[in-house]
Amino acid sequence: MALEFSPEKKKEVDWTISRYPNKQAAMLPVLHIAQYQFGYISHEVMELVARTLELPVSRVQDVVTFYTMYNKQPVGKYHIQVCHTLACGINGAAQVVKYLEEKCGVKCGEGISKDGKFSIVKAECLGSCGTAPMMQVNDDYYEGLTKSKIDELVNKWKSE
Repeated sequence: MALEFSPEKKKEVDWTISRYPNKQAAMLPVLHIAQYQFGYISHEVMELVARTLELPVSRVQDVVTFYTMYNKQPVGKYHIQVCHTLACGINGAAQVVKYLEEKCGVKCGEGISKDGKFSIVKAECLGSCGTAPMMQVNDDYYEGLTKSKIDELVNKWKSE
């Protein structure tokens, strides 16, 4: 049986499509809605988006594989994206990644922690250069990272 959007997400998709001159133009926001519902963009999710937008699956796959903001594999409950570009890089992003790997029990870019809570990836610039180093966890930004800040956050997430 083919995947479907939940009734709530289907309404959101329909409203989103109505705001664009054609269905194809709505692809990026529809992919975001799909990722929010399913957690990542699997081939089945690409087929759903293609069917919804009346496009070939290959067109959707081209977009998903081009942009880094779409997760192509399952992610943890707390998907940690550490900025590693210039400002964050010179302010300790590599040390942040290493410390997060130790605290969360998963290597950067290598899947999900055994408890299913954490995944860590490097991200391109997240636009918060003045508060480097920083990371985005799900939809939230955490800036001016230190070991003590990371300890506080990870311990909180582990207890949830």
